[in-house]
Amino acid sequence: MTRFEFYKDTSGSWRWRVKSLANGRILGDSSEGYANYSDCVNGARLVKSAILEV
Repeated sequence: MTRFEFYKDTSGSWRWRVKSLANGRILGDSSEGYANYSDCVNGARLVKSAILEV
């Protein structure tokens, strides 16, 4: 099981990361910062949908 987390980085941009619920390790993260929270969530949704297609 995993969960997506959304947070602001040190420059004030929004980022996402995927963490394992079993051990707390980060499995993936955004390679860019987003100015808007909604854009960050949309980016995470795109990644999630791509993973589920595999």
